[in-house]
Amino acid sequence: MIERVSYAGWDNCYRLTDGEVELIATSDIGPRIVWLGFVGGENVFGELEDQLGLVGGDEWLPYGGHRFWHSPEAMPRSYYPDNEPIQVETEGEEELRLIQPPESTTGMQKTMEVTLAEDHVEVAHTLRNEGLWPVEAAPWALSVMTLGSVAIIPQPQGNPEALLPNRTLMLWPYTDMTDPRVHWGHKFILLRQDPTIEQRIKLGLNVDDGWCASLVGETLFLKGFDVFEEAIYPDNGCTVEAYTDNRFLELETLGPLAYLEPGESTTHMEYWYLFGGVRCDLSDEDDIERALRLGDR
Repeated sequence: MIERVSYAGWDNCYRLTDGEVELIATSDIGPRIVWLGFVGGENVFGELEDQLGLVGGDEWLPYGGHRFWHSPEAMPRSYYPDNEPIQVETEGEEELRLIQPPESTTGMQKTMEVTLAEDHVEVAHTLRNEGLWPVEAAPWALSVMTLGSVAIIPQPQGNPEALLPNRTLMLWPYTDMTDPRVHWGHKFILLRQDPTIEQRIKLGLNVDDGWCASLVGETLFLKGFDVFEEAIYPDNGCTVEAYTDNRFLELETLGPLAYLEPGESTTHMEYWYLFGGVRCDLSDEDDIERALRLGDR
């Protein structure tokens, strides 16, 4: 079901639900999905209360929710303000298409196509070059998770007898490897959001399993994505990145770098799953694995 609603000061929003899971996208800014959760439950996406309902202006604002960028990150290119109204198209009762006008400074156009499937949500992030010259870029899908969330990132395992390295771990200049919010495990890297710690931290990894997740309370948000073995990914090969400070946690996936001639586009798919009643000991990797039910993925 799709219905027009108001949410958090934005008057022109669209609610998409199957009666169990619901999401809300606004057309006042974006493209951006501002709410995701179980019907009658809490928003798993983070919100910045002082920015809710704002529109217009030349300053880029994080807002919260799920957004769409293009990588590699650069200032000011990546920080084009998505503060203006977007076009929304609906298809039946199961599909929303959120279309941003081409960015005036880059010529890039971002479209998010959101489809409610049988047991998950599919989000297609399409980046189209509407400029006058070729551009190399990658679609970049960023989900701002709520306070207290923990990112769960699977590490590539591979053959323990192999002689060559099998993973690329990228750390940003402000990242402290002794930060207590990070657990460097054997199977997983965990990054915990802590509202009392302002220090920024970001890491990236060449996740080849095609998923990452966030746990808050007993609600698990799992993002699946497609991985292309021979492709070149941004940031020295990262398919998953995670960032946190005292305001929120970002769980990010990236598509391959693409050389786009004018008029060409590239699409990055995410597959969202929500699970309730997930209980696990985050200090026990075997228990995390059982809770994730990796054998069923």
